[in-house]
Amino acid sequence: MKSTVEQLSPTRVKINVEVPFDELKPNFDRAYRKIAQQVRIPGFRPGKAPARVLESRIGREPVLDEVVNEAIPVKYLEAVRAGEVRTLGQPDFEVTKLEDREVLEFTAEVDVRPEIALPDFAGLSVTVDEVEVTDEEVEQELESVRTRFGTLKGVDRPAQDGDFLSIDLAATVDGEEVEEAATTGLSYEIGSGQLVDGIDEAVVGASAGETRTFTTKLVAGKYVGRDADVKVTVNSVKERELPEADDDFAQLASEFDTIEEFTANLREQLARMKKVQQGVQARDKILDALLESVEVPLPEKVVEAEVSSRRHDAVHDLDHSEEALAKLLETQGTSIEEFNSELQTESEKAVRTQLLLDAIAEAEKITVDDAELTERIVYQAQRYGVSPDEYVRRAQESGQLTAIFADVRRGKALASVVRRATVTTASGAEVDLDELFGREDSAEAETPETPETPVPTGATEETPAENPAEK
Repeated sequence: MKSTVEQLSPTRVKINVEVPFDELKPNFDRAYRKIAQQVRIPGFRPGKAPARVLESRIGREPVLDEVVNEAIPVKYLEAVRAGEVRTLGQPDFEVTKLEDREVLEFTAEVDVRPEIALPDFAGLSVTVDEVEVTDEEVEQELESVRTRFGTLKGVDRPAQDGDFLSIDLAATVDGEEVEEAATTGLSYEIGSGQLVDGIDEAVVGASAGETRTFTTKLVAGKYVGRDADVKVTVNSVKERELPEADDDFAQLASEFDTIEEFTANLREQLARMKKVQQGVQARDKILDALLESVEVPLPEKVVEAEVSSRRHDAVHDLDHSEEALAKLLETQGTSIEEFNSELQTESEKAVRTQLLLDAIAEAEKITVDDAELTERIVYQAQRYGVSPDEYVRRAQESGQLTAIFADVRRGKALASVVRRATVTTASGAEVDLDELFGREDSAEAETPETPETPVPTGATEETPAENPAEK
C-alpha cells in the first residue's frame, strides 16, 4: 500500500491511498464467505459455494462493493498511523480509482489537530479581586443559617412577600386547558421566582380561600411562547419565624458556644470561599489571556459538530421543534438569529479552548493516573445523583469515557499554566494560588475542572464511518 498526505489547510488534510489488489485477498475471502451465507445456490450447502459459482450467479459487483466497504476504513487507519496524522472526527471518503484485479485508490479528507505556537507562560499576568469580607456579608450568611432553622407558622392575614403559600394552579390557552400546568397543594414562597412570571403580583394581598387570575407567557410545553390565562387559588398562608441570633442558637446550629465565635467562624468560611473564587477567577482570566494571545486555527467540521450538538441540546426539551425554540427565544427578548450567532461564537470558543489545552498538555507531557480519573468520575456521579458505577456504565454506552479522561488532562494543563503566571490583586499584592492548584512538584496537587464548556463532538480521534464507498 502507498499513501501520501496533502495539507489542505492548517486544520485539514487529504490522505491519498493506493492499494494493490494482492493486498485485498483476505478481504475477498471474507466477502465470499459472507455472501455465500446469504445466497442460496442449488447443489451447495449455505456458505460452501465456490467463488466462481457465486460470481456467475450474482456477478462481480456485489463482491467488489463488500471488499471496498471493508477495506477502506482499515487501509485508512494504516495510512493515518504511517503518516502520523493527528486526525479529528470522521473522514470524508471518495473512491477515485477502482480497476478490478489491479488497484483500489481512494482519498480521505479529514480534520486534523493544528500546530499551535505556545507562549511563555511565565509572561502571563492577570489581576483578580481582593479577598474582602464585609460585615454585611457576614450578617447575610448568618441570616441564611437562621432561615434554615426557621419554622413555618400559619397566619390569618393577606399574603405578603416572603410568605409560604399552599396553592392550586390551572391554566388555559384560548380556552384549552394546559394539562402540564395544572397542580394542587403546591408549596410556593412568594418572591422565590420558581414559578411563572406574574404569580407574585397576583398572590400578594390574597387571603386563604381567595382565587386570583393573571396572564403569563408559557416558556415550555405544547404552548411555549403563547399567552396563558392562569388561575391561582390560595389554600393557606404561612410565615417563617427565625430563631434569635444568640448563644443558644450558636449551640444549636454549630459546635460553638457563643454567637460571637459562630459569627467569627462564618467570616472565616466566607474568606475561604472568596479565596477559592479568586482562584477560579484567576484561572478563567488566564485562559482568556491565552486565547487572546495564541492563534488556534479552527477545524471547520469540528466546529460544525459542536454547533450541532449544542443546538440538539437546546431543542431536546422542546421536542426538537425549531418553531418552539423561536417562540421561547421571543419570550426571552431575543431572536433565532441572535441565538444562532451566540451559538456559533460559544462553539468556536469551546473548540479553541480544548485544542489549546490539548496542545499544552502534549507540550507539558501531562498524564492522568487512575486515581485522578476515579476522582472526577465520583465527582460527576455526585453531580448527577447516580452511583459511580452507573455513571461509568452510561459513559461507556455513550462513548464519553475518553472525553472524561481528556477533560481531566485539560484541567491539569490549565493548572500548570496558572502556577507559572503572575496573579495580583488590584492593590498589587501577589496571590498565592497553591491552596487551590497545589504546588507543581506536589503529589497532592489538585486538578481543578476546566471551564464549563461541553466536549466538542468531533474533537476526538474517531473510527471511520461504515460503508465509506457510499459516501
